[in-house]
Amino acid sequence: MTWTEGGAGQRPLPYPFYVDIVTKRYFDGVDNKNLEQVLDCFTEDAVLTEVTSNTVHAGRDTAIRAMFQKLFADFESIWHGNFVHVADPASNAICSQFTVLITPNGGSELRYENANRFYLKDRLFHRVYVYMSGDNLLKPGDA
Repeated sequence: MTWTEGGAGQRPLPYPFYVDIVTKRYFDGVDNKNLEQVLDCFTEDAVLTEVTSNTVHAGRDTAIRAMFQKLFADFESIWHGNFVHVADPASNAICSQFTVLITPNGGSELRYENANRFYLKDRLFHRVYVYMSGDNLLKPGDA
């Protein structure tokens, strides 16, 4: 059976698993600029799309890695919090709404109110959709 976002054949995981991978693994890694921790949340052929600007990053070890390397280099501090999650184990997905406080190098702190939709495959993010309240911060890096 071919994998599809929220499609048939998904193997549900316990509800706390979804919240844990999003907050304690993924966003903890982003906030602490731990690239390997962040990438360990994705399948090898994952795709991350910043929907607001239609920016697509395909491939964990290429485009997604380069995007996070650029993000970590361009911003001196990153914080995600005030989470509201809705997980759907039957479709192996979680939607998270949250606040982002992010400070560009030498700049003033920016505040975003964002939402992400994560679709998992084999316990990892396979498709991620990011909805930003401001300018796209997830620009392509040098792969």
